[in-house]
Amino acid sequence: MKRIPTNIITGFLGAGKTTSILSLLARKPEHEKWAILINEFGNVGVDGAILEQQGAIIKEVPGGCMCCVAGLPMSVGINALLAQKPDRLLLEPTGLGHPKEVIHKLTSESYRNYVDLRATITVVDPRHFADSVYTDNVNFQDQLALADVVVANKIDQCDDFDLYTFQTAMEKAEPKKALIAEVEHGRLELEWLDIERTDRQAQHSHHHHGHDQTEPLPELELAPGQQFIRKENHGQGYHSCGWFFAADQLFEFSKLFSLFSNLSANRIKAVVNTENGCFAFNVVNQVVSVNELSLEGFESRIEVIDNEILPWDELENILCSITANTVAK
Repeated sequence: MKRIPTNIITGFLGAGKTTSILSLLARKPEHEKWAILINEFGNVGVDGAILEQQGAIIKEVPGGCMCCVAGLPMSVGINALLAQKPDRLLLEPTGLGHPKEVIHKLTSESYRNYVDLRATITVVDPRHFADSVYTDNVNFQDQLALADVVVANKIDQCDDFDLYTFQTAMEKAEPKKALIAEVEHGRLELEWLDIERTDRQAQHSHHHHGHDQTEPLPELELAPGQQFIRKENHGQGYHSCGWFFAADQLFEFSKLFSLFSNLSANRIKAVVNTENGCFAFNVVNQVVSVNELSLEGFESRIEVIDNEILPWDELENILCSITANTVAK
């Protein structure tokens, strides 16, 4: 088979990776078939449901950073996608992931005859460059160090100081980046995907964080009469809790929006059935964005990530209380 053009799209929590991939998919050549391997820190898999709306072939590796599951689960996902003979393969590691092992896997003897690894693209929020929570994080540092292309997203939400701080940091990058760009709404240009990859060195050695897996996680499936499943994960100083609700559970849109607006968490992602239809919620710093989806009969998925353990039981009770149907625990 021909070598498949492949890119890794990285970026820290909330930078806009999924939005960027959606933008690319919306503008891809109509005759091309794209495949995407998605990795999420949580266990309930929200991004896949959103990206499937654009007709891509999706495989998910949930439950930890892809770099820490770069053994069998990642290989199973890549192999399944390559078997579909796509015209392009994209990999989206979790925002808490370190791309070093992913690059190593894709350039290994096992894949070099099948994968044409091109530019690694890192999406960033310029406002993070003045915040030590991000700049002191080794994964944030190495996502930048290993990037061939660095894209400052959300510039419409940034002030001059944010952009100056970002630009100053990029001027110091060695070796120089192939491209540095500034965009709104994750609008990556298609031609950036074909920029050549350069061998780059991470600033830190990568260490696994206690959620290594040798087997893919089983598919989430509700037992007869079961209304939801809850899954938790932790690592790299962060904690996640996700819920997978039965398709017949309809959430009250206004109450869910209010809950997400008032919930202090680093990141919230959700694809939820409501009395008004199915919607994708994306929450960063208590700013909620919503997009309607054309899904029917879909199990709702809600994922909350924070650097503290939040009162998950209390949050679960609230979620159950704002469904239009009564949820029995």
